[in-house]
Amino acid sequence: MDIENKQNPANPGLPGKWPLKRCVCTGGNMSVLCVVAVSSVTQLHDVVYVVCYWSSTIWRFNATTHDRLADIDVKGLRHPHIIAACEQTSQIYVADRMERVWQMSADGEDIKILLPKIKPWSLSVTSTRLLVALQDTKQLLQFDADGNELRRVQLPDYMDPRHAVESAAETFILSHSNTQLNQYQVSEVDAVGNVLHQLSGSGIPSLVLPPRVAVESHGNIFLTDAHNCTISLLDAQLTLRRVIIDEDQLNHKQPRRVCYIEPTGQLLVGMEDSVAVFGVLCQ
Repeated sequence: MDIENKQNPANPGLPGKWPLKRCVCTGGNMSVLCVVAVSSVTQLHDVVYVVCYWSSTIWRFNATTHDRLADIDVKGLRHPHIIAACEQTSQIYVADRMERVWQMSADGEDIKILLPKIKPWSLSVTSTRLLVALQDTKQLLQFDADGNELRRVQLPDYMDPRHAVESAAETFILSHSNTQLNQYQVSEVDAVGNVLHQLSGSGIPSLVLPPRVAVESHGNIFLTDAHNCTISLLDAQLTLRRVIIDEDQLNHKQPRRVCYIEPTGQLLVGMEDSVAVFGVLCQ
């Protein structure tokens, strides 16, 4: 893989571009983009945003050319865990595991704490609505773009949520620990916490690590399996369709975060030391 060592004027000593390699794979075209200690990744319009563990800096890159753009430094950001974007409002949201959710403009000129005194395991955005999976509770909280609470979903007692996204059917796809079975599962719940579907299908491995999910408008769901280094495609009923990205395509690295960019059909996959971009086609 060729590495571009051009200096980034915003941060001398850091690369000005991601190293880039293209190849053909089952999931489509893939680019491997090198970033350090990736915690989460998202895209807003033509800019990719990356947060790293224990860093107050948000890295920005042009999604097409991969040129490094000016970083965003968020003073007070301590443990960025998840980053998400809203296309409708052009806002970026960052879940800080140290009890807050940040909101900022695309260029970082306007930064504020949107949700103080909240411990988020995860954060996702759908049609201006923020969905937060809370630590130490059995609840999902949904907010509008201004931080006003819209809904509080009480989950079954055995569910310890790790990640949640809103589906096109306005239900919630949930990655959680099943405290009764002592294992991780993926479930769909409605607005009052009733379980509608659970991950099923032949060939499903045991989920040793908390999976991450992303959804697209037709109901398909992307599921990471960090232990086995794969990403699978599920249908709207959480039935396994197939593995679309295997361990060889991920270079045997764990997929920690996943973000689907529907207009381009690209899947951003955050790993320990890189972001992989796959072209995928849901059929």
